[in-house]
Amino acid sequence: MRMRPMIDWQAGDAHARRDGSPEEVGRLLAGRGVVVLSGAGLSTESGIPDYRGATGSLRRHTPMTYQDFVAGEEGRRRYWARSHVGWRTIARARPNDGHRAVEALRRSGHVSGVITQNVDGLHRAVGTHDAVELHGGLDRVICLQCGRTSSREELDRRLHAANGPLGAGAGLRTNPDGDVELPEELVERFRVVPCEACGGILKPDVVFFGENVPQPRVQQCYALVDSASALLVLGSSLTVMSGLRFVRRAAGNGIPVAIVNQGPTRGDRYASVTVDLPLGAALTRLAAELAQPDR
Repeated sequence: MRMRPMIDWQAGDAHARRDGSPEEVGRLLAGRGVVVLSGAGLSTESGIPDYRGATGSLRRHTPMTYQDFVAGEEGRRRYWARSHVGWRTIARARPNDGHRAVEALRRSGHVSGVITQNVDGLHRAVGTHDAVELHGGLDRVICLQCGRTSSREELDRRLHAANGPLGAGAGLRTNPDGDVELPEELVERFRVVPCEACGGILKPDVVFFGENVPQPRVQQCYALVDSASALLVLGSSLTVMSGLRFVRRAAGNGIPVAIVNQGPTRGDRYASVTVDLPLGAALTRLAAELAQPDR
């Protein structure tokens, strides 16, 4: 099969490359059957901050852990008060050029599957309905007692009815998990509402820090990686094992790994190519080039 022309991803930027050639990413995708693993860096162009980039939120705050959430009412009150104010930023976010390019590559058959570490639902919003949301989704709520799931919009209405406007939020920076820092007096008087079905504890349907990803979901991701022609990592520092394990799995099975991320990652040593570029513009050019007939 004749290879497509190499793509000039570096137009005007002589410092874009890290360890490898970005054109190699195009070659991997041209072979089709590529699985994408996306991280927070793919959503920053939608206005959602990441955890570990140059302005990442982990530099300023520690996110809620599962242990703190289940330990007592105080931790849950703090989480839901801050999240009630901040999650609207996540809800208002819209897919950017990077999400659209991934979906275009999926429709064209160059991408066979998408695994995302993000909880913002933007892959689903752009039409990638079969994306595996490794860490769940902030637009869903689950009861820890009866397992009932409900929409975040429904919970938002109930929390507003119980608390009214909190009188805070304007100008506050929202974190990737949808919360903001609030004055302690607002947190202390916040009322948390229970599950309407059983009165149990409600939790966002996301995997908190310190919580394990459900094993069936992990196995689904392993199956995708094992059947891939290559693994393409987009916008993830791969700092936590929940994402890095799939890079290790691919590399261990001899499946090529390509990483496009602004800054180094924990998975760079497993990759055959690593590229440092903004994702939206780079992926858009790539999708457009691969959509052209062979020359």
